[in-house]
Amino acid sequence: MRRRRPASDRETGGVRNTPTRISPLFLALLAVTVLGGVLATSDNRALIITGVVLLVLGGWATSLCLHEFGHAVAALRGGDREVREKGYLTLDPRRYTDPVLSLLLPILFVLIGGIPLPGGAVWINHAALRSKRDEANVSLAGPAMNLLLGIGLTASVATIEMPLGLAAGLSYLAFLQVIAFVLNILPVPGLDGYGAIEPWLSPKARHFGEQARPWAPLGIVLILFVIPGASYVFFNGADALFNAVGGSTRLYGYGNLYFRFWE
Repeated sequence: MRRRRPASDRETGGVRNTPTRISPLFLALLAVTVLGGVLATSDNRALIITGVVLLVLGGWATSLCLHEFGHAVAALRGGDREVREKGYLTLDPRRYTDPVLSLLLPILFVLIGGIPLPGGAVWINHAALRSKRDEANVSLAGPAMNLLLGIGLTASVATIEMPLGLAAGLSYLAFLQVIAFVLNILPVPGLDGYGAIEPWLSPKARHFGEQARPWAPLGIVLILFVIPGASYVFFNGADALFNAVGGSTRLYGYGNLYFRFWE
């Protein structure tokens, strides 16, 4: 997700003029993901399960950073130079607002098998963006990153011969990316799909969106779990897109079994 107001020094860790080199914390997340992939190639079921869990959780945390990085890069290209100073180009998860709400809570939802919630947020100086098209591109860049990750993961599974555990884990992670894309692209205040159309809305509609922004994403999650048939339609749409980008439902099913081993 992206946000409208500039971040304060407290929100950015009090650091301005932050370098753009990749954060060691992000590299640590990548290392956890790679370790999970290595363990998932084992012949031992316990190691496979451990590997898939690490692969999915590490990969999801990594994708949260890449999602926000996509917003930041689009904002930089659109004219907002402040994203560099705020450290958004370092892929450091600590830069993307509150670590509990932005990282731990989305990971927890994935762990319990729920909707993969959008993670952090970058604070965009919209006044610095050159056009409405730039504003829309900033919003769309995050979900686009999830979709590209999903396509890349499914392509690797389809083209590279690999052990079942690794293929299953990557397929499950790819499906999460597709779900994140479908969820984020909804034209609901607070989600990126709404941000893409917001620049062209009337002032009255934009005011309503600002009022609904803090609560609308939670409302979407409640609708998916409370209204009969809503989750069926949502997940069927995500499943159709997953298949369209080359995903394997069979391998995703195995990945789900490994990841949620306690069920």
